[in-house]
Amino acid sequence: MALGPRLDLRQTQSLVMTPQLQQAIKLLALSNLEIETFVGDALESNPLLEMGEVQREAGEDSAPEPEEHDSAPDFDGDNALDIADHAIDPEAAPGDMGDWSRGDIGSGSAELPNLENRSANGPTLAEHLANQVGAVAHDNREALVAQRIIGDLDEAGYLLGELRLIAEEMGVPLAEAERALATVQSLDPTGVGARSLAECLALQAQEADRYDPCMARLIDNLDLVVTGDIARLKRMCEVDDEDFADMLGELRGYDPKPGLAFGGSAESAIVPDVLITPSADGWDIRLNEASLPRLVVNRDYYLELKTGARDKASHSWLNEQLGEADWLIRALDQRQKTILKTAAEIVKKQEGFFREGVTAMRPLTLREVAEQIEMHESTVSRVTSNKYLACPRGTFELKYFFSSGVSAADGEGASSEAIKAHIKTLCDAEDPKKVLSDQKLADLLKEEGFDLARRTVAKYREAIGIGSSAQRRRQKKLAAI
Repeated sequence: MALGPRLDLRQTQSLVMTPQLQQAIKLLALSNLEIETFVGDALESNPLLEMGEVQREAGEDSAPEPEEHDSAPDFDGDNALDIADHAIDPEAAPGDMGDWSRGDIGSGSAELPNLENRSANGPTLAEHLANQVGAVAHDNREALVAQRIIGDLDEAGYLLGELRLIAEEMGVPLAEAERALATVQSLDPTGVGARSLAECLALQAQEADRYDPCMARLIDNLDLVVTGDIARLKRMCEVDDEDFADMLGELRGYDPKPGLAFGGSAESAIVPDVLITPSADGWDIRLNEASLPRLVVNRDYYLELKTGARDKASHSWLNEQLGEADWLIRALDQRQKTILKTAAEIVKKQEGFFREGVTAMRPLTLREVAEQIEMHESTVSRVTSNKYLACPRGTFELKYFFSSGVSAADGEGASSEAIKAHIKTLCDAEDPKKVLSDQKLADLLKEEGFDLARRTVAKYREAIGIGSSAQRRRQKKLAAI
């Protein structure tokens, strides 16, 4: 065979995603807040878009039909997104001491205050502290350094930065920065400005005039409080049972995160995308209209601009803006339909959860839902990211309903979330004098139809933050004091 250069023509097929299709895929994964920002930017950049006054019904296509014009992009809803998803990889999707008032020391389950109990319109923690500095600082220089320290506090009231670095930044000696920190720590609420949990509790003990040597030793050894080593703590503090119980009760009364009493932060309550309510024939599944962007094209303004346009470039730009506006409205509408379709299938698959609770959850994968709604698995992954569902049992992220499972006696299998709920129920109900071992938990679960090995039980137990039998025994003994 002779070797030499030659020219060949070959035909190949390849998928090329248009910018509009890439944007549509991106819209699927955006949360409500991100969609709101995206729509706001679109309203600023496109003069033909405006917010509509008429709300759309769930699943109803209310987007205006595009007019015939030169640059209207082609958008084929489900098929376009599904084809694109076949061409790209799926998207992968200070120490707490528990709630002192309940005595769950070391449980790792400290609960933050309810959002509704935090002031949304009141002063932030920084504003509250800044208003007090002028009255307690010795001079303006100290007040200035104190204000800088306040700016480095997190929302719980802890100092995030190093005091040495703050002193260098402000150009003051470290001793002067320490005096300014002491000024911050003297402000209300007591405990702010602390650099550790122990320092936060010590400040509150000092304020209550309970910071004697015994309490100081107790606070300095919080790790032993967590593990429930009562005998060692009593020896270190040199107190009897009655005094130790009194000290422990005092410690539980302190607030480990004093700054959380103040609102005004950027946090906001979760706005669900889908609302689920029981109905006579099953479940009423609808989109949350409050979260739906209602965009319309101002056709009158478009005709007015088109009439006034004198040159070809102006006509071309106007048609491009109209095409982009029509595309965005249709893309957002398709996004809502896809969310609704996915949520409806999730409710169908996990109906046991909505009727009976987490113990009735079944294993569910993205592939199962994707096959039922005839979309690609990665499309479902994007749709369920940062989307929330509100039902009588609470508000849950759509991802929550997908979990692996194990075999059960009924042959249907059980969700890992259901197994975790069963383990928590058994541990909560156990006798403090007869704490259940992992093997005993496995035996009890087997009686309920879950065939699990001891190691698997231990894995699930640790995943939900429940300590070993020895740790639980010490914690229950400590809580009983």
